[in-house]
Amino acid sequence: MYYPYFRGKQNELILLRDHAQFISRSAVIPIIEPVKQNFKPVIRCLNSLIECEAEFVFIINPKCGELVGKTDVLLDVFREHDLLSYKKMTLGYIVDESSNLSGLELFSKSHPNSNIALIHYGYLNSIELNKLTSRLGNITKHVFMEDHAKLRYRRRFKKENNDKVLIRDSFIKRANREYPASELFSELHITYEEDENCDGFGDFLIAGEEFSESGGPAYAVAIHLTYIDGDADNDMYIKHYVSDRKSTPTDPGGKFLEALEKLYEDTKINTKIYKSNAIGEFIKHYDNKHFPGLGVVKKLSMQHHVELMAYFLIRPK
Repeated sequence: MYYPYFRGKQNELILLRDHAQFISRSAVIPIIEPVKQNFKPVIRCLNSLIECEAEFVFIINPKCGELVGKTDVLLDVFREHDLLSYKKMTLGYIVDESSNLSGLELFSKSHPNSNIALIHYGYLNSIELNKLTSRLGNITKHVFMEDHAKLRYRRRFKKENNDKVLIRDSFIKRANREYPASELFSELHITYEEDENCDGFGDFLIAGEEFSESGGPAYAVAIHLTYIDGDADNDMYIKHYVSDRKSTPTDPGGKFLEALEKLYEDTKINTKIYKSNAIGEFIKHYDNKHFPGLGVVKKLSMQHHVELMAYFLIRPK
């Protein structure tokens, strides 16, 4: 199973909402960490996923954005909209160096009918945490953030009926003008079972783990596109189509069309790039010479990555 990790910004929520049916039919279980106090987009997104009977993980104690420390507020919203009764939703609970085990135990016992996924951001005493989670019957998943939960830490949690998921931040963030044409992205989609002894894998798509409310001025526009190279043991690479102009933060629309032309020409001849629905949307923007905004551009790159992962998991071997 593939577990893409979304921070709940507007375009990420729209992506999940608009493709809820696709997600429900795929080996994709999104992890959603809400970051905005405006709950309406979140509720619309979750209702779409529920309507399509999709499985997802929703983090109830986010560590980024406007909802840090507001677990009770989130739970009140869930009760108001009767979301806790949905059986295919797993409540995500982050444990890190600041976590209190008594708080986790209370949360688990207060929601005995909910499945809980522990999101491991590196709790300091993994032995004590493992002892507690072994006693709590409704913890069904362990989601390990690789940079914060190393191999020995992960080995503590071996309960047979719990899914173990490894999340790797494979996206190297740079200023847009500094991206190379192509680089290695990840091999975790190949190694997660045998080498990592996990039941699922995930990543932060083309956003990266580091959270920021907004980006700086775009001196260049870059479109990011992942692809799997069947000639290189199915390793995953990422293309960066960067605009020609890079010296001033003006004319993002024109710079987008420069980058888009490179994507268009490459996808016409490069048979290694999966022809996702997102690629089709990019080509429509090319044909119409239309700039939909940088948020939509990022959303389409994310959509392509999710479609690629879903295809890879069901492809003929």
